[in-house]
Amino acid sequence: KIGTDSHEDVAAVLFDEIYKLVTDKRLHLAVQCCEHLNRALVMERDGLTWEEECNVIPQIHAGGAMAMTAYNRFKDPVVVEFIQADVGIDIGDTFIGMHMKHVAVPVRLDIKKIGEAHVTACRVRPKSIGGSRAVYNDALL
Repeated sequence: KIGTDSHEDVAAVLFDEIYKLVTDKRLHLAVQCCEHLNRALVMERDGLTWEEECNVIPQIHAGGAMAMTAYNRFKDPVVVEFIQADVGIDIGDTFIGMHMKHVAVPVRLDIKKIGEAHVTACRVRPKSIGGSRAVYNDALL
């Protein structure tokens, strides 16, 4: 059942692989907490732009194993309430869409599950504004 079986050992393996991939691409990783911390996010302080720091330290039953692992492994972790991400991967149905820029576009992955946890991904594209007279740049869709 979602939100009831968080494992530190699984989180450590996933975090290490994801963190390496993200940092190799020179991106900033943000890890979403569970609903007990209002789905806040853990990230490195040097990734902050406009976000406001919150005072909380994720725990296994308040934040979840992945957020707790991120907080413990980041060099200078902060927790923020909101971000506007360009890409995201959701492992376990925690609904990352609330932290994506508009407009989120699904990305179809070959991997659909890790164990019993669903895996989904998305990217963003610029909003298409205007109406029937507008012309759009297909490269941005």
